[in-house]
Amino acid sequence: MLKEATNSLRNYFGAGLSSSLAQNTLWAFAGYGLRLIIQAAYFIVIARSLGPGQYGGFVAATALANLISPFVGLGGGALLIKNVARNKELFAEYWGNALLMTVATGLLLVALVISSSLALLPSTIPFLAILCISISDLILVKVIDVAAFAFQAFEMLSKNAHINILISLTRLVGIVALALLIPHPTMRAWSVVYLAGSALAALIAVAWVTVRLGLPRLAPHRIPGESFEGFAFSTGLSAQTIYNDIDKTMLARLSTLEATGIYSAAYRLIDIAFIPVRALLNAALPGFYRNGVEGIRGSVKYGRRLLFKVLPYSFFAFAALMIAAPIVPLILGRQYANVTEALRWLSLLPLLKTFHYFAADSLTGAGFQGIRTAVQVGIAIFNVLINLWIIPAYGWRGAAWSSLASDGLLAVVLWLIVIRFWVNASEPDREPQVVAVEAGQP
Repeated sequence: MLKEATNSLRNYFGAGLSSSLAQNTLWAFAGYGLRLIIQAAYFIVIARSLGPGQYGGFVAATALANLISPFVGLGGGALLIKNVARNKELFAEYWGNALLMTVATGLLLVALVISSSLALLPSTIPFLAILCISISDLILVKVIDVAAFAFQAFEMLSKNAHINILISLTRLVGIVALALLIPHPTMRAWSVVYLAGSALAALIAVAWVTVRLGLPRLAPHRIPGESFEGFAFSTGLSAQTIYNDIDKTMLARLSTLEATGIYSAAYRLIDIAFIPVRALLNAALPGFYRNGVEGIRGSVKYGRRLLFKVLPYSFFAFAALMIAAPIVPLILGRQYANVTEALRWLSLLPLLKTFHYFAADSLTGAGFQGIRTAVQVGIAIFNVLINLWIIPAYGWRGAAWSSLASDGLLAVVLWLIVIRFWVNASEPDREPQVVAVEAGQP
């Protein structure tokens, strides 16, 4: 079955994917896909039982934690992938450093989120919910991410996929147990289950990586020298999270929790539609780093072929979201009727994200993470400023417009930078053998 699916994937993508990359993409897609099915199950249960108001409060609290979460670990996971993809002997040290930095910085940022929530979130959101969500998303989920990065660095995307499924599965088990005990669970009850599921998944993930790849070993001497690069990774991811999630937190504060719930439900479906592209990007990331050793031409040529192969899907996703939008309220309930309009406004996002992610990963692979980060920070500032005006005036519709403007502007700026570097780069003496270094081939 897997062999047939992999062959079908290769036939679609053609020469743009090696067999290893095709199989890794398939595993990443399977992981995200199964995670999607599990998440869809508890998403529907939670959205229907909590209603737009409480669901919006839950999303606002998770969005606040997500804004700060990229600084957990200070880029340790990205450094793990980058260095281990090039030298497998360094795994134990980067595995140990990533775990250490994740726990240490996570504890500090939990305190920051809890204190800032008093000013940034409505008082109607329970303190217990904020506490449980913060510990879960800023410590436990980040530990799980590091475990997934460890397998990704070795291009073991089957194990990475299993970890992606793990956390959703433990939460689903918790939701089922909660539903059996409490017919109409509150935000407090779901937050406790959310935390418990994350804790169980984190324990399993760390044990799995340790047994499969080896014990972590601390190498604190590496941390100071790589702190700037790690901070650049964290800052770029933080900026990306801001222009993706700040609108949800600002909606809760500047508009209503009901508007937040409607907008968040629509945005969740956008994230679902982007899963196949995200799967390919995750599988291809080590390849971007290896080809980036040749400079911008190497990473762009590697990514450009993949981009042309995935664009038809992104256009299809846009059309499918536009057509299928009226079905969503039938599934979530009549109180989510406005999700149809919100989803149609946001349906262009998967296409815009496809363009800017391939440009961004090409820059990162070629060693221009600092430039990528600077652009992302600028877009994040633009997004916050425009939301301060547009959300009070237009509610969730304003948040949708600002998301489209931010992702569109990001795509244009990143590709202009890539084109400039491409033109300025000296033409190599011969065509680089890109295929030969893909996915760990000799």
